Amino acid sequence: MPNWLKVYLGGVMMGAADVVPGVSGGTIAFILGLYDRLLHALSGVNKSSLMLLCKGDLKGLWRHFDGRFLLPLGLGILTSIFAIAGLITHLLATYPAYLWSFFFGLILASAYFLISQIKGFSVRHFLFLVIGICIGAAVSLIVPTQLSISYTMIFVSGMIAICAMILPGISGSFLLLMLGMYGFIMGAVKSLDLMVIAVFAGGALIGLLSFAKVLNALLEHAKQTTLAVLTGIMLGALVKVWPWKVTDTWITVGHKKLPLEEHLILPWQSINYQIGSDLLLPLFFVFAGLLSVLLISYISLLKADK
Repeated sequence: MPNWLKVYLGGVMMGAADVVPGVSGGTIAFILGLYDRLLHALSGVNKSSLMLLCKGDLKGLWRHFDGRFLLPLGLGILTSIFAIAGLITHLLATYPAYLWSFFFGLILASAYFLISQIKGFSVRHFLFLVIGICIGAAVSLIVPTQLSISYTMIFVSGMIAICAMILPGISGSFLLLMLGMYGFIMGAVKSLDLMVIAVFAGGALIGLLSFAKVLNALLEHAKQTTLAVLTGIMLGALVKVWPWKVTDTWITVGHKKLPLEEHLILPWQSINYQIGSDLLLPLFFVFAGLLSVLLISYISLLKADK
C-alpha cells in the first residue's frame, strides 16, 4: 500500500473520531503512529517559514510543512467528516454501547502503548499520570452549558476545539458541546454560513499552529513527563466512553438528539438486562478495540525490523 494512501486512511479514521463527542482524533493519530510527524509538521511556523513565504518559495514551504504528509491527511479528515460522519453518528444513535465499547478498547490499549514508552517510570511520572487522569475525567464530566454567541466566541471556540482534537484523550466536538456551540457550528456548516465558518476556521488555524508548536516543544524537551500527562488524560477520558450509561437529559441539535447529562452504570444494572447483548457483545467490541491497536503496533514493529 502506498504511503500516501496509509496517511489518507489515517486521516479518514481521525475525522470519524472527531465527530463523536468523547473521542479525540489525536488519540487515533497516536494509535496509528502519525502523532509525532503531525505535530512536527504543524509546528513549522517560525522565522524560516516566514522567510520562505516572503520569497514566494512555495516549493520550500511545501517541504518545510511536510506537505506530502499534511495534504493526504487533511483530505482524509475532510472525506471522513462529509462521508463517514453520518455512519458514525448513526451507529452512535442505534448501537451506542457497542460503538463506545470499541472506542473504550481503542483508548485503553493506546494508553498502555503510550505508558510503555515512558523510560524509567518513577513516582514523579506517576504523579503527572494522576494529574492527567484528573484533567481528562474533569473535562469528560463537565455538564454542557450555553454561552452567548458572538464572533469572538466563535473564534475562541475554533481555537479550543482544534487544540482538543490534536490532544489525545480530549474531544474537540465534546468541548464544543460543553460550550453550547456544537449545534450552532454544525448548523452553520449545513447552511454554508461562510462568515461563521471563516471566523471558526480562523480560530482553528491559529489554535492549531500555536498549540501544536507548544506540544511539540514539550515532547522534545520533556517527553517522559508529557507522555505521562497525555496517558493520564486518555485514561481519564475513559469516563466519557464508558459503554454502560443512562442518559438523564437530552439536547436537540438540528434533527439529531444528543445526550446532555448521563450517569454511569454497571452492565447488569441495564433495563431488561440480557447477558448476551448487555455484557458479552460490549466486551467483544472492547476486545476488538484492544486487538486493533495491538495489530497496528505489531505491524509497525515488523516494518521497523526490516
